[in-house]
Amino acid sequence: MTEQPDVAGPVVRPRRLRTTPSLRRLVAETSLEARQLVLPVFVREGLTEPRPIGSMPGVVQHTRDSLVRAAAEAAELGLGGVMLFGIPEHKDATGSGAIDPAGILNLAITDVVAEVGDALTVMSDLCLDEFTDHGHCGVLTPDGRVDNDRTLAAYAEMALAHAHAGIDMVGPSGMMDGQVAVVRSALDGAGHTDVSVLAYSAKYASAFFGPFREAVDSSLQGDRRTYQQDPANGREGVREALLDVEEGADLVMVKPALAYLDVVRRVRDAVPVPVAAYNISGEYAMLEAAAAHGWIDREAAILETLTSIRRAGADVVLTYWAAEAARLLAR
Repeated sequence: MTEQPDVAGPVVRPRRLRTTPSLRRLVAETSLEARQLVLPVFVREGLTEPRPIGSMPGVVQHTRDSLVRAAAEAAELGLGGVMLFGIPEHKDATGSGAIDPAGILNLAITDVVAEVGDALTVMSDLCLDEFTDHGHCGVLTPDGRVDNDRTLAAYAEMALAHAHAGIDMVGPSGMMDGQVAVVRSALDGAGHTDVSVLAYSAKYASAFFGPFREAVDSSLQGDRRTYQQDPANGREGVREALLDVEEGADLVMVKPALAYLDVVRRVRDAVPVPVAAYNISGEYAMLEAAAAHGWIDREAAILETLTSIRRAGADVVLTYWAAEAARLLAR
């Protein structure tokens, strides 16, 4: 029999720290907790019962009553917040329903704040796209371009309407130049100095927004490439975030999340304020479709996806899985 050589094993064995579940938990570099998650929710004017969104299994357009129940559940689960999107029955060229105190989003804000109080941060999407008949995020010039500065004036009015309704945090998401400064000035000028601003700073013209268009019954004509960012650009996302911080943003956001994890990291390294990332509809729909075919372990993939966004540097994650993830984490 041939004698086996005496070969010393490796001195450094990283696997030692992976030996048991408790040890892996002890040395985990990234945490995923319910308090870091925000649930985006849609409320539609005129509904008598929740309406399923076909391209987003498990997500619905809420009635005002079902929205309140969803917010109460989110508070009970310990989520960090909810982000409200309103869908009006009637739209017009200027998105006037966004400013109307009796508009669906403003009523929903009051409903939810009355239900959850300080137990949950109530956030609102501050943009005109759900309210305009052309589907763009701002008012248009006669030749069909988005008028940046006229849109800013509308955003200021919308911010005040949300503040009067009781909002905790507004999320200007239209990617207009100067939007954070205008919103902050309007809020402060009206005495709403405690209303926070979550700036959608690096929002890309992404193919992954597709299911969201169904969720809000979008009437978009054309595309948004003249104001949302080019997916090829990373440095530009950092520049936008830095500008928003200078203008008074309390948090900044990268949207989408998964295809832009490098931007999340760059922004996290560049700014002194909390960073959010939005795990958007197309990202949700892809995982749900794969799981429905039995191709992946759905629950494990959900938690892995959200952990990856946190690992990239996001302090806050907006995700349609927020409530489910909180339940999974509590097991």
